[in-house]
Amino acid sequence: MRSNLYRLGRYAARRPWVVIGAWLVIAALVVAASGAFGKKLEESFGAPGVDSQAATDLLSAAGADQAGLTAQVVVTPRDSASTLNSPELQAALTRIRSTAAALPHVLAADDPEISPDGKVGLIRLQYPVLDKLEPSDLEQLKTLTSVQEPLRIELGGDLFYAFEEAQPGLAEAVGLIAAMVILLLAFGSIIAMGLPVGMAVFGLALAVSALSLVNHLIALPAWAPVLGSMIGLGVGIDYALMIVTRHREFLTAGMAVEEAAGRAVATAGRAVLFAGGTVVIAILGLAVAGVPFMTAGGIAISLIVLTMVLASLTLLPAFLGLAGHWINRLQVRRVRSTPGSGWHRWAGHVSKHAAVYAVGATVLLLALAAPVLALRVGTPDDGALPVQRTERRAYDLVAAGFGAGSNGPLVIAVDVSRDPSVIQPLYDAVRGDRGIASVAPPQVNSAAGVATLIAVPATGPQDDATMTTVERLRAEVFPSVLRDSPAKAHVGGQTATLADVGAKVNDRLPWFIGAVILLSVVLLTVVFRSVVVPLKAALMNLLSIGASFGVIVMVFQWGWAANLIGLETTVPILPFIPMFMFAVVFGLSMDYEVFLLSRIREEYVRTGDNTASTIHGISTTGRVITSAALIMIAVFVSFGLANDPTAKMFGLGLATAVLIDATIVRLILVPALMKLLGDANWWMPAWFTRRTPRAAIRQPEVVPE
Repeated sequence: MRSNLYRLGRYAARRPWVVIGAWLVIAALVVAASGAFGKKLEESFGAPGVDSQAATDLLSAAGADQAGLTAQVVVTPRDSASTLNSPELQAALTRIRSTAAALPHVLAADDPEISPDGKVGLIRLQYPVLDKLEPSDLEQLKTLTSVQEPLRIELGGDLFYAFEEAQPGLAEAVGLIAAMVILLLAFGSIIAMGLPVGMAVFGLALAVSALSLVNHLIALPAWAPVLGSMIGLGVGIDYALMIVTRHREFLTAGMAVEEAAGRAVATAGRAVLFAGGTVVIAILGLAVAGVPFMTAGGIAISLIVLTMVLASLTLLPAFLGLAGHWINRLQVRRVRSTPGSGWHRWAGHVSKHAAVYAVGATVLLLALAAPVLALRVGTPDDGALPVQRTERRAYDLVAAGFGAGSNGPLVIAVDVSRDPSVIQPLYDAVRGDRGIASVAPPQVNSAAGVATLIAVPATGPQDDATMTTVERLRAEVFPSVLRDSPAKAHVGGQTATLADVGAKVNDRLPWFIGAVILLSVVLLTVVFRSVVVPLKAALMNLLSIGASFGVIVMVFQWGWAANLIGLETTVPILPFIPMFMFAVVFGLSMDYEVFLLSRIREEYVRTGDNTASTIHGISTTGRVITSAALIMIAVFVSFGLANDPTAKMFGLGLATAVLIDATIVRLILVPALMKLLGDANWWMPAWFTRRTPRAAIRQPEVVPE
């Protein structure tokens, strides 16, 4: 593999226009095909085998309207002294309902509900299932807010959840600018800075454009490009940073441009290949959850990461060949020709006090991880959005006028094909439950044998009490009524669906963590020819991930410094956030582990001195890893600027994890533990060595042509 990578890098540097031209042709074909044949990505949060999915399937099979999405039109008098009971405002409310009912794809518009105080009116709109809708339906709904009436109109409901797309443009721009500044400080040259950025932006644009084509093969979720862009931009610039740094080292040693590029790809490029493979393995591990939208999202993100790896190994060396010795021109600051002296002293200092630093760093990480014990998963509702969003204002009006539960009604689907007599007893039992505020009269489709009950909980969608009510309906209320009946009842709706998905994800989380760790340990064992190093890396990554989860709990559940990220209220952790964050963070943590340990391993193979090799690895990669981490942090923090609390969780969580990993773990724990373990770091049973394929990263004296 080493010689193949060397030849690939050297060829790309020798024939830059051939490689760049091939990438341009591929990009043009992908973009054109995406525009002509691409399939738009859609939201989907269901999961097979859960009760809420059974409710949706039953309603869909019966052709019931309740299987589709809903929207809420919420109105309140512009004049705070008026009420909706006046003739003028009643007429305006009727006109608004008629306008809403005439919107494309609206199946039904309920008669307006008026709050007891007459200050809030609620019109529920029923839409078809997601497959029959387009983002334009949401845009049509938004036109209601511009209707000139004496009533203020706010909007909310499932339609926003399905089609209100995040706007990553600002976040990407902020992250990109921050990355450029960090690269400029690291390299001191505008050209050296521009190469990683250009490669990352080109690769990201190509990968994201291809997702609409991949969507024909597997249904990708609409949020995949946003999260994929966040991760892809970070890893793409990081990978390029590693290769460009090694290339410049070889140029400084007097090598020709082509030779330097070939050696950079053969050494740093191999680290990029294995690091990218680890990220892909971790993210594809999401398939263990058994939730289709998470598996599809993992595939989309993995494709973006793979594109970045390929671009780093082919497009980047072509750029390096094109730049030649100009890569060090246009300097804005002079970078010392012998970097790493400060890192050398630091690594030596930690090695001399290894036990103290190992214990101290471990205690600090455990303290940061302790809040994980209080982690509460749930569904952040529209009440967590900024007040500038119409969904938030609609939520507040509905909660004030009708109770918080009206923002998350439960859809109960009942198969009464063999026993329609259970409808009334079941209606009475549900209405009598202590967690239910009200139940609409049953809607019965006699031909299909399906009855539908719309139940409004007494508590809000993200409250634990609401989940308790759903569980009680399924475990106690339904069995008490349907015990001797062939009829079956299921609880659906958005609130129940997200709760069911969260429960399924939590059940699979231990298996997922085990699978990702096992695969990563196997990969690193092959790479570093050691059993101890991969196990130590997995343990340290678990500590850094736990610490980042602890910070998420402190900020989002406890509200510590929440105002600094624009969070207006505390929220529970979305159920699938822990699994997604674990996959991404574990993969990214292994990136830095591979980059650092590959240099340590190279030196150890050459000298056989474990302590000196560790100090050398830290001193030669310290500035690069720090710069890479700062870039990743800048990208992730920029995505935390989004209004959506879910995006904030991802952004803050990933940024915190990378910060902890690049400082406490890489600069303290790694040198301390490497010193304490000594040559045992590289121990591997002889029988295991014979059965393990040779793919170790090492620095050769001569790279074969």
